[in-house]
Amino acid sequence: MSTLKSRDVYVDRMHRVIEHIDQHLDQFLDLESLAEIAHFSPFHFHRLFSAWMGETLGGYLRRRRCEIAATRLVAQPRLGILQIALGVGFGSAEAFTHAFSARFGCSPTAWRLQQTAARTKSNSDQANSKRGQAQDEKSVNNGAVNRRTTEAPMKVEIIERKPATIAYLRHVGPYGEPLSVFWQTQVYPWMVAGGLLQQPRYGVSHDDPNVTAAELCRYDAGCEIPPNFTALGNAHKTVIPGGSYAALSFKGVVSEIEPAWTSLLRNWLPSSGMQLDSRPMFEYYSPDSSYDPATGVLDCKLCVPVMPL
Repeated sequence: MSTLKSRDVYVDRMHRVIEHIDQHLDQFLDLESLAEIAHFSPFHFHRLFSAWMGETLGGYLRRRRCEIAATRLVAQPRLGILQIALGVGFGSAEAFTHAFSARFGCSPTAWRLQQTAARTKSNSDQANSKRGQAQDEKSVNNGAVNRRTTEAPMKVEIIERKPATIAYLRHVGPYGEPLSVFWQTQVYPWMVAGGLLQQPRYGVSHDDPNVTAAELCRYDAGCEIPPNFTALGNAHKTVIPGGSYAALSFKGVVSEIEPAWTSLLRNWLPSSGMQLDSRPMFEYYSPDSSYDPATGVLDCKLCVPVMPL
């Protein structure tokens, strides 16, 4: 087996393990079962994982559980601390609080209060800014009343999706503009080579940049393929799970996507009567989605996996 082919096998196996961990954080995850998923010897798997990921298996599990919990503490304010702790795999509220405090420097309760206060202040600042704009426009228009002084509600729809098999390339690092470069310089040429330009496309955000260090954020860019398709180059295959998703239609530039995600999770979701589950969030680009190279404006749907609260 060539050196390149051997490396591809390692990458594919580690992707498989990380995907399994993210989808089963609420369950007991032991070294032996994860090694079996990766088809590596349990005796060597811990060292292989540490060398590949730059952190121990136990450290990775604690970090991911705490980061998912941090997002849910804000997005699901009616869920109790114990419910959130159990939902990400901690056996007790005490164990969760200890690990969370070590990761974020404050208790889960304090984190929820801080983030809620920050969100309230942000919403208040936006409202004050809009009122100021309205007053300025009133003066300019010789006293004409401007009635558009409140922000339009988010137009979110609950949709049902079937599972979709995709091939993808992975980016690890900051979101935002680097992802635009990634799509243009790596993903687009790969899609051209594979004859995939007419396929529905996906951008899968595995991490919340509000809680995960920028250099550790993972993003998969890819498109739908037939189940028997052979992925080209360093691409990998996975299945986007079906089920219920909250979908927000987005149109704007890349730098505006992350604020839209944040607004969806921290403003719309808490009052929706829905909650997150372990499926990934993703951007969905239909075959007729548009992109303007001159302005950088694109359109897609931001899809969040949900279930009843």
